[in-house]
Parts: sequence; structure tokens; C-alpha cells
Amino acid sequence: MRADRLVAILMVLQARGRVTAEDLAERLEVSPRTIHRDLEALSAAGVPVVAQRGRRGGWSLIGGYRTDLSGLTEEEARALFLVAGPAAATGVDVAPAAHSALRKLLAALPAHYRPAVERDRAGVHVDPAGWWQRAEQPAHLAALREAIGAGALLWMRYDHGDGPGPRRLVDPHGLVQKAGVWYLLARTEGELRTFRVSRIHDLGTAPGGSERPADFDVAAAWERSRAAFQHREEPLTVTVRVRQTALRTVRVVLRDRLVGRAEDAGAPGWMGMRMRFPSVLAAAAMLSGFAGDLEVVSPEAVRVRLRQIGARLVDAYGQES
Repeated sequence: MRADRLVAILMVLQARGRVTAEDLAERLEVSPRTIHRDLEALSAAGVPVVAQRGRRGGWSLIGGYRTDLSGLTEEEARALFLVAGPAAATGVDVAPAAHSALRKLLAALPAHYRPAVERDRAGVHVDPAGWWQRAEQPAHLAALREAIGAGALLWMRYDHGDGPGPRRLVDPHGLVQKAGVWYLLARTEGELRTFRVSRIHDLGTAPGGSERPADFDVAAAWERSRAAFQHREEPLTVTVRVRQTALRTVRVVLRDRLVGRAEDAGAPGWMGMRMRFPSVLAAAAMLSGFAGDLEVVSPEAVRVRLRQIGARLVDAYGQES
């Protein structure tokens, strides 16, 4: 702990110039006597600290002495702040620790690095959620992160859409966030599976330890899982006509589905477009809300599904009188 405190004192002196022992003691939650001993230790180690008496006195570093405690180049420091700062907003409960670590790192950087780093830090914000969506904050995310770090096994129940299933034993290997949604990579029943964290229920620790390989690569495992899912779910291309007055709304709401323009625009005032969806059901569900502003040209299966949705809506709400 003393080594950490000595580094913290040095960073504060570099960042603030002159500080009293009382200020350091309050900041580091130790006694002024302890701070005096630490400052003497720094001096004995060759760090040029000096005390000045009087109303404006305090401890400072002689001649603007500085040391780069981080060992980072300017580009590395900027990249770290761009990644680590916004990452605190992605749902993992590490925001206070991340911001504290970045403040310490900023204080440790050479003075000529700081302006560029501060501009990057103030000029970038990451909002992981899509439009009209909120980023998921799953209840068990922090517990899963702790279990992965501790190498623990877990009991859990998983909801496939029809309610939580039976309890299963899992060996958590990693967490992945995609488009504001968190997923757990875990080994269960002899194979690596992917689980949406928000659908996990009744999480609890289990006896035994993780068998996660030391060289396990979360990113590579996720890419394999994603590729397998996309191969299973071959995307469906849908050709539509969109009323010109609704183009802006369609492009915003369905921006991730747009592929390009289609030649068949139909009557004047309409534009042909091609879109991709994971299935007929998904296409009909996403397109049905546009009603008279969008018409599906093909495939016929989507048109049939839309007719079924329309009939059910009429049955539920009745026809306009």
C-alpha cells in the first residue's frame, strides 16, 4: 500500500505544483505524520521534493521535475482515453473505477501530452443504444463479470422466450456487448454456447472451478459464434416501394436493414428499395408499422404474412366506421 501512496503523492505534486501535507493527508486518508515520512522516503529515493514555509507554503518538486509514470507515447495515451472513457458507459459497473484510473493516468502524463488528451476526452461520447432504444442494463452483468474473474462455475436458468427453463450448470468464459446488448459465452453440456444476459434468471454460484483455457480468446470465440448464427439464419432480401414523404423516417428507423435502391418504384412519388431481414416473420413485424407508406413487392411470403397481420389487427380493433 505504501508504494501506491508514494506514486499517488508524486502524481499529485506533478499535477498541482505545490500541496500542503494536510491536503495530501486528507486526499490519501492518512495522517500528516505519515505524509511527512512518505515525502522523506521520496527524497531519499532521489525525487527532488522540497518544503516551503509560510502561508503559501507546502511541498513541491524542484525545478518542475517530472517523471512519466505511464510509459505511454502520446498516441497511446490518446487511444487509451478514447477507448477506456466511453467504455464506462457500456453497461459494465466500472464507471467510478474507470474515471478514477483515467484521472490518475492523466496526472501521470507529461504536461505536453495533456492538451491533446483532454481535447479527445472532452470531444468524444459513446451512446451504445440504437435510436428509440435503451442500452440494456442486465441485472446479472456485474455478477457474471465477477464470476469470470474469479474462475467460478454458475447455476442459472435461461429464458428462450417461453419462460425460464430448467436449471443448468455453466462455466462462464467471457462477456460481449453488441449493439447495446450483452451476451455471455459459457461452456455447458460440453459445448460453448451464447446466452443473452438479460434472459438469465436465478443466477447462483456452483461448486468447482472454471476450466476456461488460459489462452481463450473472447473476440475470436464471439466471431465464430456470430458467423455460425448468421450462416444458420441466411438473410432475407425484401424489395419494397416507399412513399417519398416517408423516406426519411424509413431510412432512420430501418437504417441497419437497407441494402440499396431497387428499380421498380411503381407510381410517381415512390422509391424502390432493397432491405435485408433475418426472417419472413422479422421482415413483416418491422415493416407492418409503415402501413400505407410502404409496400412490399417481394418475396410473396412477406406479403402473405403482412396480410395475416392486417387481418388480425382488424379482428382485434374492428374496422373503421
